[in-house]
Amino acid sequence: MTEFEELRQAAVNMLKVNLNLRSGERVAFVSDVPSAADWELLNFAELDELIRRARMTKAFIQMARDAFPDCAFELICYPQTGQSGREPSEETARRFLNFDVLILMTTHSLSHTHARENASRRGARVASMPGVEAAMFAPGGPISADYASIARESFALAERLTRGQSVRITTPQGSDLRFSIAGRNGRADTGLLHQPGQFGNLPAGEAYIAPVEGSAVGRLVVPAGWFPQLNEDMTLIFEGGYVVEAHGGGQVGEKFRQLFDFGNESLRHRRNCAEMGIGTNPNARNPQNVLEAEKIKGTVHIAVGDSSHLGGVTESDLHEDFVLPQASVWVDEERIF
Repeated sequence: MTEFEELRQAAVNMLKVNLNLRSGERVAFVSDVPSAADWELLNFAELDELIRRARMTKAFIQMARDAFPDCAFELICYPQTGQSGREPSEETARRFLNFDVLILMTTHSLSHTHARENASRRGARVASMPGVEAAMFAPGGPISADYASIARESFALAERLTRGQSVRITTPQGSDLRFSIAGRNGRADTGLLHQPGQFGNLPAGEAYIAPVEGSAVGRLVVPAGWFPQLNEDMTLIFEGGYVVEAHGGGQVGEKFRQLFDFGNESLRHRRNCAEMGIGTNPNARNPQNVLEAEKIKGTVHIAVGDSSHLGGVTESDLHEDFVLPQASVWVDEERIF
């Protein structure tokens, strides 16, 4: 029995149900792996995470070859970029263009990159799974959810956002953020990637929209426990569409203060209010994994950085999501959530 053998049926179901794999298609499983420098710079926990995810990716491609002998499978590995939204190498990006299906089982997200978008434009169906963990494939886990039901709810919320002009978000923890969505289209991440060029997360389950650049104003309080290694609340202050202050958050807060580099206008794109999403997956539960946490039904998430790959105009080498539990959402002064 191979490692991750207990996930064999879930891996097959993902290819059948979520990706509607067809006879003769070309499929790439993609993993980011430690670079030579990472062996010196990363701690043991970070290395273990990268290596375990790469091993799971290798196990999945072996399972896929067993289940779909008439399809062609390839494993693509590249040195991890260290940051979600940062482009892989040009060689890796070119390889993405040769497949009908891309399954991105990475640590750092490629969702908001030109490499992923160019593959989508070429017709690839792309499942982006940054931070994916074996537990997500378990029975009753977020990847085994009822995606037909998720799709109905996500599309309904996306349509309401499309009709809207303005949004306000509040939480009991102190968040109070407003921004415009006038002229922007809501989108649904349904987990059903059946048509050429379709892209989404797995696990899926959200409706999302890109706020109008320059419009976000207010306070975002990310609660402790709702971002990896966040042990104390982190507060982001928005003015004119951008983060202008970041308080608290311990080591996580310090990391973002360095990334935001306040005062450096050449990096202002990283501070852009890039996305608002509403989770719709009833099986998602883990607040410490952003990929899963932002899908939890009853949560809202706000992203900073790149919005150009989801309907906005800001290009950035960063896209990070912050999940808010117990959030209330008003669209045009109507409480919808």
